[in-house]
Amino acid sequence: MTTDASVDVDASSAQPDDAAIDRSRLPLARRLEAILLVADEPQGVVHLASALAAPVAAVRDAIAALRADYDGDGDGPERGFELREVGGGWRLYVRAAYDADVEGFVLTQTPTRLSQAALETLAVIAYKQPITRGAIAAIRAVNVDSVVRTLLGRGLVTEAFTDPETGAIHYETTDLLLQQLGLGTIEELPPISPLLPDHDEDDA
Repeated sequence: MTTDASVDVDASSAQPDDAAIDRSRLPLARRLEAILLVADEPQGVVHLASALAAPVAAVRDAIAALRADYDGDGDGPERGFELREVGGGWRLYVRAAYDADVEGFVLTQTPTRLSQAALETLAVIAYKQPITRGAIAAIRAVNVDSVVRTLLGRGLVTEAFTDPETGAIHYETTDLLLQQLGLGTIEELPPISPLLPDHDEDDA
């Protein structure tokens, strides 16, 4: 009995643990690809190298390999997305030739009600645009990454421009939001001051 129990314990402890997997044995290009897939803003090579605990030169080579793969430079066809350098960083983008397909897909989705968090984030963008995710997060005091992705997916906000120095993406509302609200321009939004709890009517 004692011998059998000890064998069972040893067998259990020998099971692979995800946390103990040597990540460096995984293909660097695929590890890089996984990060870029969820990145909302361009990522610098040094930042990526730090996140992957890999040499900067190796990350540069992996980026070049991924770009070649996506652009169909090898035996495969060109992908529907591309790896683009913007503002000193790298990010995945839909290839321009397929923009119309993505737009059509988004606009034909069955509309669902936005969450309270999405509505609050949308309001911040509408009144403060163009604005970065960092500035939105500072105003709302919460992480807004997933909410901004939702609003982008719904076509209610879009990327206005990327700061060439910081690489931060600035967001603004779209014509679709104006259509949903029945407005001609964003300037037709009601003044926000009277809606704030600390508004003083004497100062209006």
